[in-house]
Amino acid sequence: MSLYDDTVLVLKGYEDQEELRQYYLDHLAAHPQDGMWKSCTDGHVTASALVVDPSRGRVLLTLHKKLRMWLQMGGHCEPGDATLAAAALREATEESGVPGLTLLAGGPVRLDRHPIPGPCTQHLDVQYAALAPSDAVEAISDESLDLRWFAYDEVAGVADESVVRLVEATKSRL
Repeated sequence: MSLYDDTVLVLKGYEDQEELRQYYLDHLAAHPQDGMWKSCTDGHVTASALVVDPSRGRVLLTLHKKLRMWLQMGGHCEPGDATLAAAALREATEESGVPGLTLLAGGPVRLDRHPIPGPCTQHLDVQYAALAPSDAVEAISDESLDLRWFAYDEVAGVADESVVRLVEATKSRL
């Protein structure tokens, strides 16, 4: 099964955000060759994961180098990604430096469509949650200016609404 096919199945199985979910499916149907890849200037699917430490009530956010915003870990799918979940886990591991992350069961937590500076117009982000092991130690990657743990109630003070919604949706599934 291709990454494209896996993504369509994941989205068809996702039961929330019906209008946005359908937009993602329509986009993929209109772009079967490149809708998963950065080269698609009409937008493309991305995969992200909020790294969570439920035992301490906190999340790990990255200060994104280009956007200079506190965000969850995530980014573009790559040809070697077998599944969308694998892409999200790869991105979370690469950007957090934390080995041993595991995705929260049950598939994606949220979808978030956001505009980006050209030539591409938008990211169609499929957002997962990744559970950190109890002994997690983060390591800043080349894509980050900083990494920091934030208590759940601190996130609204540092991040935008999309991250706050992701934290709330994740907490409801823990």
